[in-house]
Amino acid sequence: MTLEQIGQRAKEAEPALRVMDRRAKDQVLLRAAECLVQNTEMIRKANEADMENGRKRGMKESLLDRLQLTAERIEGMAEGLRQIAKLPDPVGEVIADWTPENGLHIRRMRVPLGVIGIIYEARPNVTADAFGLCFKTGNPVVLRGGSDAIHSNLAIVEVLQKALTDCGCSAYAIQLLEDTSRETAAEFMKLNRYIDVLIPRGSAGLIATVVNQSTIPVIETGSGNCHVYVDEDADLSMAVNIVYNAKTQRIGVCNACESLVVHRKVKDAFLPMLAAKLSEKQVELRGDEAAREAVPSMAAATEEDWGAEYLDYILSVKTVDSVDEAIAHINRYNTGHSEAIVTENQEHAEKFLREVDAAAVYVNASTRFTDGFEFGFGAEIGISTQKLHARGPMGLEALTSYKYEITGNGQTRG
Repeated sequence: MTLEQIGQRAKEAEPALRVMDRRAKDQVLLRAAECLVQNTEMIRKANEADMENGRKRGMKESLLDRLQLTAERIEGMAEGLRQIAKLPDPVGEVIADWTPENGLHIRRMRVPLGVIGIIYEARPNVTADAFGLCFKTGNPVVLRGGSDAIHSNLAIVEVLQKALTDCGCSAYAIQLLEDTSRETAAEFMKLNRYIDVLIPRGSAGLIATVVNQSTIPVIETGSGNCHVYVDEDADLSMAVNIVYNAKTQRIGVCNACESLVVHRKVKDAFLPMLAAKLSEKQVELRGDEAAREAVPSMAAATEEDWGAEYLDYILSVKTVDSVDEAIAHINRYNTGHSEAIVTENQEHAEKFLREVDAAAVYVNASTRFTDGFEFGFGAEIGISTQKLHARGPMGLEALTSYKYEITGNGQTRG
């Protein structure tokens, strides 16, 4: 099937999706969840082919972890669809309602964005999440996954299309580009006559390519150089647990901690405690001179380390003399994703919340919570690090636009 045909079929599916009521959409989502679980072994077999290819190519452990689909993760995808079915349908919501002096009754109402294109890498769970969120908001979706996950994605899309047809809906509400070549991806980014918005999910390089080459409006989901700042007034035991979780709970994700900032007054007490805990996962620390005084085995950091998204068992360590210096360092090197402070000082906490420029800013909690499921969105289409049209975990509302409905009684403009 050509890109032109894929685009046309997505557009043909759009009118019915745009006006579908919530009950019908939720029925499809629940059926899709059921089908995913019923076809667990088929999906796992397809995924194992991708995993084997990844191992042969020497794929990093963190990327293999992102690629792998266990029975538990497939159940997690299904649960994401169930959660989306439980959520209110934003389409048709009246955001505002007023009557100006001219007597016109004006309503601003949520509507679907249109046909959504998504370009992503070795994250097959994105396939189900993207379908659920786009379908619930009345948007057909065209997916271009990476070659690393092609067998997994094909299997998942086959299951989802079967669920759609079981419920009397067009299978073209979700489509996958089977050609994963760069040439096809480049052509896809120019398909603005059919695709209304394009969302990239993946590495900084992938996102930069889409932003620079696409003629379709892009919602940028950025990479994650996420920081945890341990303040002079931090509970150090809490700080160890938060950094350990943020760094090691799952290393290959964009909300994992890549950079630690620590106040000079607590570095000698805190850093040896942290290093001992992180040694359980063989995390490599790369720090400035002051940090290495506290942990002599620590490697020396370079300028490149302060802005790196490692997606690996590596953590940079920067010492500072104040919360202001911490904020300045974070705002210089962060990617606008997720930043955290550990402190018992309310004034410092409020200052950090106000002045750090990121989509999600935490006090005394791990950055790993920046996630649509954890925020109660059911799932997410991505985490936007830009400021238009959406920011942070993108749930249902982020996949809608709005229109104005105006009712008069014969008004003409003089």
